[in-house]
Amino acid sequence: MLTRNKPRKPKEPAILNYSATAPVADNPPAHELVYHALREMILCGELEPGQAVTIQGLVGTLGAGMTPVREAIRRLTAENALAFQGNRRVCVPLLTLSQLDELAFARLAIEPQLAFWAAERITPGDIDRLDMIDHSLNAAIARGDVRGYLHANHAFHAHLNAVSGKGIMAALAETLWLRAGPSLRVMCARFGTANLPDMHAGALTALRAGDAGAVRAAIHADISQGIDQIRLSLRQDG
Repeated sequence: MLTRNKPRKPKEPAILNYSATAPVADNPPAHELVYHALREMILCGELEPGQAVTIQGLVGTLGAGMTPVREAIRRLTAENALAFQGNRRVCVPLLTLSQLDELAFARLAIEPQLAFWAAERITPGDIDRLDMIDHSLNAAIARGDVRGYLHANHAFHAHLNAVSGKGIMAALAETLWLRAGPSLRVMCARFGTANLPDMHAGALTALRAGDAGAVRAAIHADISQGIDQIRLSLRQDG
């Protein structure tokens, strides 16, 4: 356990978990590392929706000081990815069917268009990177690795969104992912990895062909399939 006066970087595994999709500057401050590590935990559903965790527990999990953990929680609360529950506890908010409909509307309005713009300016190197990520995703599905699937799935979309060059809309998409990620983990745990949404192969084929419209359609279908499975999971809970 670290003292509050000498916060240090999170443990190495936490840093490696997010670095592929959320690069930070060289020698970033401790609070930035902790923010990205905790954000990755939320994206990959390591904090179950509605389950309260103590701030002290997160300090231990992240291997960081109290001050940077509090700062990370403050930022993620402002992004509606975490909610305070009192008594020094926080949780990932439960997602309702009505909120899922809002998320679906927003994601389907933003991300397919980002994919369209990305297709117009993508490089062969970017396509190779996306192909590598998709191979990692398929391997995770084959071995039943839910966390690996969620990490690679987000990495694919995040990289494609970044290639679009539309920073404001890409940032909005990332905020929406923070709300959807934990419920996607619940869905994966319930239904397993055999039928997880992955229409990335179609998007990659369209990217190689330079067909921006087909890329947009493939990403729209991919997101729609995932939203439908989350909706089915939430209805079973209701």
